[in-house]
Parts: sequence; C-alpha cells; structure tokens
Amino acid sequence: MAEKIEFELVAPERLLISESVEMVVVPGSEGDFGVLAGHAPTVSSVRAGMIAVYDGGAVRERIFVAGGFAEVTPERCTVLADDAMPVEEIDRAEIERMLPDLRDDIAAARDDAERDAAARALATAEAKLAVLSSPTY
Repeated sequence: MAEKIEFELVAPERLLISESVEMVVVPGSEGDFGVLAGHAPTVSSVRAGMIAVYDGGAVRERIFVAGGFAEVTPERCTVLADDAMPVEEIDRAEIERMLPDLRDDIAAARDDAERDAAARALATAEAKLAVLSSPTY
C-alpha cells in the first residue's frame, strides 16, 4: 500500500475534506504540482482551477477552487481556498449565461476596485468552464 498524506481543504464557510489520501494535485500559481507523502515543505498561492485527489492510483475526487494558498509538509497538505466546490456541481449552462453580464460589469465599473472585482468574477467563471473541459489527469 502506498504511503498516505493528510489532506485538508478549507473554504471560508467550512472544512470540505480532511483525510489521508495517496496524492493531491494542486493548481499552484506557477503550475500544477503533485503532493505525495514526504514532499518538501512548500508554501504556494493557488490559482483558480481543479484539485485532484488520488486514491488507489486513480482520481477519486475533483474539486474546483477559486484561488487561495497551499501549505505542504512531508506529512500534510493544507489548502485554504477562497471558494471551493465539487466539479460535478458546476453548471456549465449557468456560467455561460453569466459571462456576458460579467463582461459588462467590467466595462461598467466606476473605479479600479469595482473593475478588479468584476475581472476576478469573470476569471473564476472562465476557470470553471476550463475545468469542465479538461481531462481528469
């Protein structure tokens, strides 16, 4: 049996996952990185994308994260996500309906703060669509 690593995924409202897993693939700001037991200590920002949780040599769970931070030790991987949801709960049609409004929100922004918030919302929606179109690893 492969060694396991403790994985915790925390969103602002709740603890989504806290369990021993074989491997986790995290969408880091510099690219995806896999975490196995014995991983070198690492801290990374997390970009919007998919976390893949492996057990038994296969992806057991796919979770969309909207960004955040990851801390890795040889025994544990903790992701503090800005927002997170199972990929299966993403509604493609809903997001596609929202895209024009999100683009309009950027154009209608009255200041940089509004424009940045609207741009983040658009980037998150586009990242959700990208995750739906991506292979499972």
